[in-house]
Amino acid sequence: MNFSSKLLEDAVNEFSKLPGVGQKTALRLVLHLLNKEQEEVSNFGNSIIKLRQEIKHCAVCHNISDHIHCEICTANKRDKEIICVVEDTRDVMAVENTSQYFGVYHVLGGLISPMDGIGPADLFIDSLVQRVATSPVKEVILALSATMEGDTTLFYLYKRLKDFQIPITAIARGIAFGGELEYADEITLGRSIITRVPYENSLIK
Repeated sequence: MNFSSKLLEDAVNEFSKLPGVGQKTALRLVLHLLNKEQEEVSNFGNSIIKLRQEIKHCAVCHNISDHIHCEICTANKRDKEIICVVEDTRDVMAVENTSQYFGVYHVLGGLISPMDGIGPADLFIDSLVQRVATSPVKEVILALSATMEGDTTLFYLYKRLKDFQIPITAIARGIAFGGELEYADEITLGRSIITRVPYENSLIK
């Protein structure tokens, strides 16, 4: 792609580093910003810089937060004894959008993937075990994507938690194999949470 400006080229190259954004889309976005008022563009850029500099992760569940403890963990109406384990913040948002879950969360920060060099020590698994060991917990819901990495992580978490003698459930597989929670429609995901089943049932052959 030929550019009439090095500044334009640099901006397009930066935008094209975003997931799902090719050079043509990046160019369209950059040209759109160029047609905006200086103040609007400054607000856009400053919001990204401020986000990166000031964003925090909840000390309890590791969800993205403006404060040391997120709004979900501090909400009085949430059932603190039910923990829904998810891969990342996008999955928290997906489950919240169903309006079918009223417990709290634990964000792993990824999935176990030996092919990508990601092992249990790279995720927030030890802190989950610590939460279960030190807090009154009546159920742990494993809400991970139906992928090979998701299933590997499910099995590992089950092995780490089964000795605590609490129900460990998994969302019903209403989501196609290989599906990501964030892309599941709200009704399907909501039903999967409501009709969750004991994880150990899936181990019975």
